[in-house]
Amino acid sequence: MKVTVVGAGAVGASCAEYIAIKNFASEVVLLDIKEGYAEGKAMDLMQTASLNGFDTKITGVTNDYSKTAGSDICVITSGIPRKPGMTREELIGINAGIVKDVSSNLVKHSPKTIIIVVSNPMDTMAYLVHKTSGLPKNRIIGMGGALDSARFKYRLAEALGAPISDVDGMVIGGHSDTGMVPLTRLATRNSVPVSKFISEERLGQVMEDTKVGGATLTKLLGTSAWYAPGAAVSALVQAIACDQKKMFPCSVMLDGEYGMKDICIGAPVILGRNGIEKIVELELNDAEKNHMKESAEGVRKTNDLLAV
Repeated sequence: MKVTVVGAGAVGASCAEYIAIKNFASEVVLLDIKEGYAEGKAMDLMQTASLNGFDTKITGVTNDYSKTAGSDICVITSGIPRKPGMTREELIGINAGIVKDVSSNLVKHSPKTIIIVVSNPMDTMAYLVHKTSGLPKNRIIGMGGALDSARFKYRLAEALGAPISDVDGMVIGGHSDTGMVPLTRLATRNSVPVSKFISEERLGQVMEDTKVGGATLTKLLGTSAWYAPGAAVSALVQAIACDQKKMFPCSVMLDGEYGMKDICIGAPVILGRNGIEKIVELELNDAEKNHMKESAEGVRKTNDLLAV
């Protein structure tokens, strides 16, 4: 199993690290445009192999896509990260060109690959890959919902005063501060609705804290987060590589599901060896449907800025 991660910055390096530590891939190729940068990150990570007990080979390359040939899964993290006060949407002008070029090069050398898009604005970048790469829709996945759901569960556990292993919850909709739809109604603690434990007001606060989870970290760190995004990507990669049939909310191209077409937006999917093996349609209530519709309108406005 060969995995390529494009972009050796904080998110890309975290992806490579978590994938390697889980020890299910034979090789991870880390690619960057900055001379020697990916090579240095790869060497540093390989020097942890004996300490962390993994045998995955990590190779760093500078802008040489021939070294990515035959990759089963490719992860695109490249592009500029958010700065404090910057929205994901403001990144589109710069990142669209980068993502289009990267995906083209990846598919050229690995025509049967599955692509996971991390670059922001993530739903729109996933849509761009759909429109320009020629890959079937089951092999293009936007990472956002997996990360947003992890942040949702963190906030739920915090509000409940419970261990995270007790908590389950999901975020669908767009990967943006206004587009997320945290499904508080369906969130549980050991199969019991969380509404049995915390007030509606507190649950509302959990929802709002989840929506601004990325912006909160950007303000604190001065740049985008990297540990949780890297872990989210590694979970998706492992589910595909190991054919786990796990359910994750991901940004996927809808064709009638949730009453939407020609849009990439967060929805629960089953991930296996073929990438997206099934899109799961949830029974949403009227409020959730309205939030989903509003989220889709926001994503479409950003998509309209693409020159495709």
